Amino acid sequence: MIIIGIGANLNHPEYGSPRRTCGAALEHLSRESDVQIRAVSRWYQSEPVLSLNGEGAQGEQPWYVNGAIEVETSLEPLELLEVLNRVEAAFGRVRSVANAPRTLDLDLIAYGDQHIQSEHLTVPHPRMIERAFVILPVIDLAPNWRHPVSGTSVTELRDVLPPDQAIEPMPPAQGVCHTEWIATPL
Repeated sequence: MIIIGIGANLNHPEYGSPRRTCGAALEHLSRESDVQIRAVSRWYQSEPVLSLNGEGAQGEQPWYVNGAIEVETSLEPLELLEVLNRVEAAFGRVRSVANAPRTLDLDLIAYGDQHIQSEHLTVPHPRMIERAFVILPVIDLAPNWRHPVSGTSVTELRDVLPPDQAIEPMPPAQGVCHTEWIATPL
C-alpha cells in the first residue's frame, strides 16, 4: 500500500481554500503522472504543529486541512517523491522553515512494506507516528495497516498519540476527492 499525506493551510490565489486546493492538486497528480488514486480518507482540520525552533506556534497561523490517499503507481519511491515535489511547486509551495504555513504539502508516508532511509527520502515518514493528522487519515484508508518497521498497528499508534493535538473531521464536499474542487474538463 502506497500512502500519500496531503495538507494545506493557506488559501491559494488561483484555487482558493486549502481543501479546494488539495482537490485541485489531487486532480493534477492523477492527470499529470503515473499515479492512480485508489482511496481517499476523510478530511480533517488540525491545529498547526510547532516547528523545531518553536516558531509557528498554535494560534500564529491558520489551522491545516489534512487527508491521505492510497495510490497505485509503477514509479519507484524516489521517482514518486520527485512527482510530489513537482506538484507542490506547481501549486506554489515554497520551502522555508519546518512546519511553516503552506499552500500545499504532499508527503510520501508509506511505500508498501519498504523501509528507506537515504539523503533524499525516509519511508515510512519519520514523524508520522507523532501526528494525529497523519494517523487518523491512514486509519480511514486502512484500519489494519501496520508500520513496516515497528509492526505496530495504526490503531495502536493512534492510542499513543500526544493528547494535545487538536483535530476534527470535516464533512465531505461534492467535488474531486470530497473537496470543493470541481473537476476540470479533459
